[in-house]
Amino acid sequence: MQAPAAAERNKGPILAVLRECVAPGGHAGPGVLRVLEVGAGAGLHAAHFARALPQTRWQPSDIDPRALRSIAAYAEAMQVPNVLPPILLDVSQGWETWGGTQPATLDLLVSINMMHIAELRCTEGLFKGAGVLLKPGGVLFTYG
Repeated sequence: MQAPAAAERNKGPILAVLRECVAPGGHAGPGVLRVLEVGAGAGLHAAHFARALPQTRWQPSDIDPRALRSIAAYAEAMQVPNVLPPILLDVSQGWETWGGTQPATLDLLVSINMMHIAELRCTEGLFKGAGVLLKPGGVLFTYG
């Protein structure tokens, strides 16, 4: 498992804002909330956020196979049952390749610390995918 210092530092402030996005009566609405995290990296955020937000079904993803192993290790070590097995996802490719996610099925699409380090086509892909995959009233949450 990787443990990035920046992820450790910013997990609390990010969680505070995510809570507002998934609060009852908030943007995402009641019930189980479907979340796709693009570029989940080491997996610390996925495990931390899913544990704190048990009403979510958290789907982490990354383009790096090493990151997928780290994400799975975090979820297992922290015993977070609402984190799904991570999927390989290249956000610059069409949403049709994003692990079978269907249009208008996501409550929340999360991208943390990806846009400022990735190529522009990745950010463009993120926004195009969000436009198709988010439910009406769903939230695209970006940080970094």
